[in-house]
Amino acid sequence: MNIKIKWLRDQLKTQNLQGMIVSNPVNIKYLIGIEAEGILLITLRENLFITDSRYIEEVNTILTIEDEILVADKKNISKEEYAAFFMYCENVGFEENFVTYADYKEYLQTFRVNLMETENIIEKQRVVKDEKEIQYIEKACELTDQCFEYLKKFIKIGMTEKEIAFEIEKFYKTNGADDVSFAPIVASGHNSSMPHAMPGTRKIKDGDIVLIDMGCKYKGYCSDMTRVLFINYMDDEYRETYNICLRNNEMAEKEIRDGKNIKTIAQNSNNNLRENGYIPLHSLGHGVGLDIHEEPFFGIVYDQMLKENMVLTIEPGAYKVGQFGIRIEDTILVTKMGMSRLTKADKGPTVIICD
Repeated sequence: MNIKIKWLRDQLKTQNLQGMIVSNPVNIKYLIGIEAEGILLITLRENLFITDSRYIEEVNTILTIEDEILVADKKNISKEEYAAFFMYCENVGFEENFVTYADYKEYLQTFRVNLMETENIIEKQRVVKDEKEIQYIEKACELTDQCFEYLKKFIKIGMTEKEIAFEIEKFYKTNGADDVSFAPIVASGHNSSMPHAMPGTRKIKDGDIVLIDMGCKYKGYCSDMTRVLFINYMDDEYRETYNICLRNNEMAEKEIRDGKNIKTIAQNSNNNLRENGYIPLHSLGHGVGLDIHEEPFFGIVYDQMLKENMVLTIEPGAYKVGQFGIRIEDTILVTKMGMSRLTKADKGPTVIICD
């Protein structure tokens, strides 16, 4: 049997649930490796994936006999068959943080069971990655490093932020990535003071600061990295802030290991930024996997422990409102005694010579 389905069934038993409706496509991908539209119904006896006829052939090439999952075309399954799936179930779990109220009412009317919240049961399991998941994330990070090296040669004075962002997407899609893991952020000059600035028509100038936040997907798994480039030379005002941010990043990395408290690490990072005159505008980081932002969330309100084989980002930022911003971000893997950096591009101040 599919190992992840077996795990989920065991978890359902501990919560007095006899079945579950999985509708979040990311969780379906995690459980059975399928990205097609559909809904996954699970009981302690059988499993059913209901999808559109357009995806049936593809789904059947992915699932094996060992998966023990029946596949049905939603146009061909009758209302009676659909409603009868949970016939022998009293309590059925659903994804309360994903399902709409309209869907919830439909499930109640159709299945006539007690619908129970599952409290992100699958998302919590996704926090710790297995060997294959780590390999996919490593590949996504490798492609991100390669893209950054390419950009250092590609960027020229007079290019717009939008042109650079488009080139990032183009590089990923022509070099083995599935897609970008989020819309690239390219913020130059004063735009870099906004942590989530959208690439615009501002043109790169001599002496500019250019903040680039990018990542890609490989086999569905994400990477995330932020680096800052300086065009032809680096002003002293940038250098001081850069060094503060870099030291903060390295300080946080040294604290990462299995069993360390997330809240404590985030508090230490925030305190260090404040001591240097900067107000933290965002959390220290977040988990990375099938979603670009997933548990664990690396901030001062999350009082939980790091575990070996978690994958997350470390991304302290120091911003001068209306002037410029520095953010240095890596995707890292938590190990028993420390951490391993999966994005490996040089974190030191990078000046590129542009025409």
